[in-house]
Amino acid sequence: MYRCDCKSNVLSVLLYVSECWKFTANIEKRLEVFQTKCLRRIMRIFWPNMISNEELRRRAGVSTISEIIATRRWQWLGHVCRMPIDSIPRVALRWTPQGKRNRGRPKETWRRTVDRDLKTRGLTLQTAPTIAADRAKWRSLAVASSTRRRRED
Repeated sequence: MYRCDCKSNVLSVLLYVSECWKFTANIEKRLEVFQTKCLRRIMRIFWPNMISNEELRRRAGVSTISEIIATRRWQWLGHVCRMPIDSIPRVALRWTPQGKRNRGRPKETWRRTVDRDLKTRGLTLQTAPTIAADRAKWRSLAVASSTRRRRED
């Protein structure tokens, strides 16, 4: 019951278009805090009842927000890599703006987040489209990465 409430009412609104977000440690922390607050409220686990966040997610049957977003981002990247070369999302993926950033602008971008995801799987933006053409192999890379991330925690 808790899993359905959380997935249908909370996560669907919270993660709307999350595959296109830049993903910093600060954003990740805020989302994780929000998820645990919501789960504790839905499951009626209040502060006197000491329970770890991992146990809370296990009882609720949900993954961490960062795992969900990483999976969504990986699926979206595969979709974009399979698009025709002249499509707008594919062109935007390769596009590099001219000039320098203004002072104070954030250095983390969506493209750098994607580059980091690809690097953890041993890929680059140039090799990704050929592997994304094979959907089964692309999905296996997403699953392998999420299980590796869980083992590291």
